[in-house]
Amino acid sequence: MAIMITDECINCGACEPECPNNAIYEGGIEWAISDGSIVKGSYVLENGSEVDVDARQKPISDDYYYIVPDKCTECVGFHEEPQCAAVCPVDCCVPDPERVESEAILLERKDRLHL
Repeated sequence: MAIMITDECINCGACEPECPNNAIYEGGIEWAISDGSIVKGSYVLENGSEVDVDARQKPISDDYYYIVPDKCTECVGFHEEPQCAAVCPVDCCVPDPERVESEAILLERKDRLHL
């Protein structure tokens, strides 16, 4: 499952530089699949829509840091545990119960993001 940041976030920013997928953004900041990756062309999001990888998407949160589920791999293929959760001083980086995903799906996403 993807990791999510709860509303207990204190906006310290410790998580953002730890993400190997550049999936973490400050509240209110638009995101794109291509941020921090070498992906080109189009990309199919988890909702089935196809987007240009450079197209800016609406922020998931305006108030606190957030994780883009379409870019989160729980650090599978990079680290033993999600690095955002490991560095969070208030333990607000938690598994998203609405996005249960197998290790195989997370690895496939990693491969798509890191050609």
